Amino acid sequence: MIRHATVRDLDAIAALHAAARATYYRRRVPEAAEPAGTCEGWARAIDRDRTEGAVLCAELDGLVVGAASYRLRAGQASLTQLHVHPAHWSRGVGTALHTACVTAWQRAGVRTARLGVYEHNVRARAFYARHGWRPDPGIPRLGTHLALRLTVPDPPGA
Repeated sequence: MIRHATVRDLDAIAALHAAARATYYRRRVPEAAEPAGTCEGWARAIDRDRTEGAVLCAELDGLVVGAASYRLRAGQASLTQLHVHPAHWSRGVGTALHTACVTAWQRAGVRTARLGVYEHNVRARAFYARHGWRPDPGIPRLGTHLALRLTVPDPPGA
Protein backbone atom coordinates (compact mmCIF):
# COMPACT_ATOMS: atom_id res chain seq x y z
CA MET A 1 0.00 0.00 0.00
CA ILE A 2 1.29 3.49 -0.87
CA ARG A 3 0.23 6.31 1.42
CA HIS A 4 1.34 9.72 2.64
CA ALA A 5 3.97 9.43 5.36
CA THR A 6 3.40 10.83 8.83
CA VAL A 7 5.78 11.70 11.65
CA ARG A 8 5.06 8.25 13.12
CA ASP A 9 6.91 6.81 10.10
CA LEU A 10 10.16 8.75 10.66
CA ASP A 11 12.17 6.06 12.42
CA ALA A 12 11.20 3.41 9.86
CA ILE A 13 11.96 5.73 6.94
CA ALA A 14 15.33 6.75 8.39
CA ALA A 15 16.24 3.08 8.97
CA LEU A 16 15.34 1.96 5.45
CA HIS A 17 17.12 5.03 4.02
CA ALA A 18 20.27 4.10 5.95
CA ALA A 19 20.05 0.44 4.85
CA ALA A 20 19.63 1.39 1.20
CA ARG A 21 22.50 3.91 1.31
CA ALA A 22 24.78 1.41 3.02
CA THR A 23 24.12 -1.00 0.16
CA TYR A 24 24.56 1.25 -2.85
CA TYR A 25 27.38 3.37 -1.40
CA ARG A 26 29.26 0.29 -0.09
CA ARG A 27 33.03 0.72 -0.43
CA ARG A 28 32.55 4.12 -2.09
CA VAL A 29 31.58 6.40 0.79
CA PRO A 30 32.78 5.95 4.39
CA GLU A 31 30.17 4.94 6.94
CA ALA A 32 30.75 8.27 8.71
CA ALA A 33 29.53 10.04 5.60
CA GLU A 34 25.93 9.09 6.36
CA PRO A 35 24.32 12.50 6.55
CA ALA A 36 23.59 13.73 10.03
CA GLY A 37 20.05 14.84 10.49
CA THR A 38 18.42 12.21 8.29
CA CYS A 39 15.32 12.17 10.52
CA GLU A 40 15.22 15.96 10.58
CA GLY A 41 15.35 16.13 6.79
CA TRP A 42 12.57 13.60 6.40
CA ALA A 43 10.55 15.38 9.11
CA ARG A 44 10.79 18.69 7.22
CA ALA A 45 9.72 16.94 4.03
CA ILE A 46 6.74 15.28 5.74
CA ASP A 47 5.76 18.58 7.30
CA ARG A 48 5.79 20.55 4.05
CA ASP A 49 2.54 21.79 2.55
CA ARG A 50 1.30 19.26 0.00
CA THR A 51 1.13 21.97 -2.65
CA GLU A 52 4.94 22.08 -2.33
CA GLY A 53 5.55 18.33 -2.37
CA ALA A 54 5.05 15.18 -0.37
CA VAL A 55 6.58 12.11 1.22
CA LEU A 56 4.99 8.82 0.26
CA CYS A 57 5.71 5.50 1.90
CA ALA A 58 5.19 1.92 0.87
CA GLU A 59 3.81 -0.34 3.55
CA LEU A 60 3.74 -4.15 3.45
CA ASP A 61 2.25 -6.18 6.27
CA GLY A 62 2.31 -3.14 8.53
CA LEU A 63 5.98 -2.35 7.88
CA VAL A 64 7.29 0.71 6.02
CA VAL A 65 9.58 -0.77 3.35
CA GLY A 66 10.03 2.18 1.00
CA ALA A 67 9.74 5.95 0.84
CA ALA A 68 9.82 8.67 -1.80
CA SER A 69 9.98 12.42 -1.40
CA TYR A 70 9.38 15.07 -4.03
CA ARG A 71 9.17 18.85 -4.27
CA LEU A 72 6.98 20.92 -6.55
CA ARG A 73 8.21 24.30 -7.80
CA ALA A 74 7.23 26.44 -10.76
CA GLY A 75 5.38 23.63 -12.52
CA GLN A 76 8.23 21.14 -12.15
CA ALA A 77 8.82 18.24 -9.79
CA SER A 78 12.08 17.19 -8.17
CA LEU A 79 12.26 13.61 -6.96
CA THR A 80 14.55 14.18 -3.99
CA GLN A 81 14.53 10.69 -2.46
CA LEU A 82 13.34 7.22 -3.44
CA HIS A 83 14.53 4.37 -1.26
CA VAL A 84 13.42 0.78 -0.78
CA HIS A 85 14.80 -1.39 1.98
CA PRO A 86 17.21 -3.86 0.31
CA ALA A 87 15.28 -6.82 1.77
CA HIS A 88 12.36 -5.72 -0.44
CA TRP A 89 14.18 -5.01 -3.69
CA SER A 90 12.80 -6.52 -6.91
CA ARG A 91 9.29 -6.86 -5.50
CA GLY A 92 7.67 -3.86 -7.21
CA VAL A 93 7.91 -1.50 -4.23
CA GLY A 94 10.03 1.08 -6.05
CA THR A 95 7.78 0.94 -9.11
CA ALA A 96 4.68 1.43 -6.95
CA LEU A 97 6.29 4.47 -5.27
CA HIS A 98 7.40 5.87 -8.62
CA THR A 99 3.93 5.40 -10.11
CA ALA A 100 2.34 7.16 -7.14
CA CYS A 101 4.74 10.11 -7.57
CA VAL A 102 3.99 10.37 -11.30
CA THR A 103 0.25 10.25 -10.60
CA ALA A 104 0.60 13.08 -8.07
CA TRP A 105 2.63 15.10 -10.58
CA GLN A 106 -0.02 14.56 -13.25
CA ARG A 107 -2.73 15.80 -10.86
CA ALA A 108 -0.60 18.88 -10.14
CA GLY A 109 -0.17 19.59 -13.86
CA VAL A 110 3.57 18.91 -13.79
CA ARG A 111 5.13 18.28 -17.21
CA THR A 112 8.79 17.79 -16.23
CA ALA A 113 10.49 16.08 -13.30
CA ARG A 114 14.16 15.98 -12.36
CA LEU A 115 16.36 13.96 -10.03
CA GLY A 116 19.99 13.25 -9.20
CA VAL A 117 21.19 9.65 -9.03
CA TYR A 118 24.54 8.56 -7.60
CA GLU A 119 26.65 7.71 -10.66
CA HIS A 120 27.90 4.40 -9.21
CA ASN A 121 24.40 3.23 -8.30
CA VAL A 122 23.92 1.12 -11.43
CA ARG A 123 20.80 -0.52 -10.03
CA ALA A 124 19.03 2.83 -9.50
CA ARG A 125 20.18 4.15 -12.87
CA ALA A 126 18.66 1.10 -14.59
CA PHE A 127 15.44 1.52 -12.56
CA TYR A 128 15.05 5.13 -13.64
CA ALA A 129 15.87 4.33 -17.28
CA ARG A 130 13.12 1.66 -17.28
CA HIS A 131 10.71 4.31 -16.03
CA GLY A 132 11.52 6.82 -18.76
CA TRP A 133 14.14 9.02 -17.10
CA ARG A 134 16.85 10.31 -19.44
CA PRO A 135 20.04 12.35 -18.92
CA ASP A 136 19.22 16.03 -18.46
CA PRO A 137 21.02 17.83 -21.29
CA GLY A 138 20.83 21.15 -19.44
CA ILE A 139 22.47 19.88 -16.24
CA PRO A 140 24.45 16.68 -16.89
CA ARG A 141 25.99 16.36 -13.39
CA LEU A 142 25.29 17.32 -9.81
CA GLY A 143 28.64 16.57 -8.16
CA THR A 144 28.83 12.76 -7.78
CA HIS A 145 25.31 12.42 -9.16
CA LEU A 146 23.97 12.31 -12.70
CA ALA A 147 21.04 14.59 -13.44
CA LEU A 148 18.06 12.89 -15.04
CA ARG A 149 14.84 14.31 -16.46
CA LEU A 150 11.42 12.78 -17.03
CA THR A 151 8.76 14.13 -19.33
CA VAL A 152 5.68 13.39 -17.24
CA PRO A 153 3.15 11.55 -19.40
CA ASP A 154 -0.39 12.76 -19.77
CA PRO A 155 -2.75 11.10 -17.32
CA PRO A 156 -4.75 8.18 -18.68
CA GLY A 157 -7.78 9.38 -20.60
CA ALA A 158 -6.42 12.89 -21.09
